[in-house]
Amino acid sequence: MTGVEANFDGLVGPTHNYAGLSHGNVASQTNEGAVSNPRAAGLQGIAKMRLMLRLGLPQGVLAPHQRPNLPFLRALGYQGADRAIWAKANEDDPLLGRIASSASPMWTANAATVSASANCADGRLHFSVANLSTMLHRSLEAPTTERMLNRIFADQRCFAVHPALPGHPAFSDEGAANHMRLSRAPAEAGLELFVYGRAAGETWPHAFPARQTLEASQAIARRHQLDPAKTLFVRQSAKAIAAGAFHNDVVAVTGAACLFQHELAFAEPEALAAQIAAIAPHAQIVTVPAHAVALEDAIASYLFNAQLVALPGANRLALIAPQEAVETPSTKAYLDALIAGDGPIGAVHAMDLRESMRNGGGPACLRLRVPLTEAEYAAVTPGFLLSEPLAEQLEAWVKAHYRDRLSPADLADPDLVDEAYAALDALTQILPLGRDFYPFQQA
Repeated sequence: MTGVEANFDGLVGPTHNYAGLSHGNVASQTNEGAVSNPRAAGLQGIAKMRLMLRLGLPQGVLAPHQRPNLPFLRALGYQGADRAIWAKANEDDPLLGRIASSASPMWTANAATVSASANCADGRLHFSVANLSTMLHRSLEAPTTERMLNRIFADQRCFAVHPALPGHPAFSDEGAANHMRLSRAPAEAGLELFVYGRAAGETWPHAFPARQTLEASQAIARRHQLDPAKTLFVRQSAKAIAAGAFHNDVVAVTGAACLFQHELAFAEPEALAAQIAAIAPHAQIVTVPAHAVALEDAIASYLFNAQLVALPGANRLALIAPQEAVETPSTKAYLDALIAGDGPIGAVHAMDLRESMRNGGGPACLRLRVPLTEAEYAAVTPGFLLSEPLAEQLEAWVKAHYRDRLSPADLADPDLVDEAYAALDALTQILPLGRDFYPFQQA
């Protein structure tokens, strides 16, 4: 039994906007204040999911979180009806409005860290919800993420969903964006790699934050009951972080038994290669040299923020890349040569995800990889796995509820609260979340 790797993508939320909240994310900061198109963003995300279906890969869906996040504002002392709270908070401090309306939960690579059951001592597939404590707008996501994962992966005989680690800088955790796996098949035990930027208490002299700590990664490995002999803790290079690689998945990605990495991704690449060779001799490493693709080009094009997938019946892996990767001259030249060669990567499928990309989120950001056995796949709550009819429903839902223009000034519009909540309420009648999933429904 080889199992399957399912990708659970986050639906882009109706308040998708460019608030520039993510320090260290070059695209987010560059596009701060630009006018977004939530409708186009939602449809682009669904189009990527449909491509995965057409390629024969299992595809799941994660719902947007409640945004605007009025429970967050109420916790800060705002009182009254929803529209009044929204108007007052935006009047008092527009930054609060931007934080409360961030659609960042769409990037589900940050939702949790996932370990295959074959790697866990208790034989269950483990999730650890990320605390995302470095950025305020993202630190609000963990409770909803945990609730959602528990509804999708409810069978505790197969799955274990752990809450977020304590939200302290010592245990700063950014989820699967800093976690990789090398395995010949999804259901086989593989090598787990946790990538961190700093250790707790370490002086960090650089302008951009190192978001993942060693201690958080070690805690997750213990929770998941991983075999230390098949678990590596790998330091991301300070050069990569300083250049804008705020997560490891901006400079490296794994698929099956292949590691696709930039030359400057890791602090000690030679030592890492030796460790991989000793533990997983079947693994292949494809390294993109800096002289072929400068680190700045790799980050701007999101060459590595791609999905590296094994397609049914294919002998070589395929890269699901953003359109920018085939439009940037250096990365296009590299990819053309890569495909023409005889290495493990033999195809590139480029996707238009420009709305997400302008906020610093490519194909890899939008998905949470879940390696499943046949029994685990059957245990996933029905209704969260994508089909063509469900994709059509979701596209119609986006077209019916999403604006095609959202400027910074538009965020303060009280009508946005009603529109967004109506959209999410309708979504709970499409996905089996239940009519009590969102706080506004419970109220």
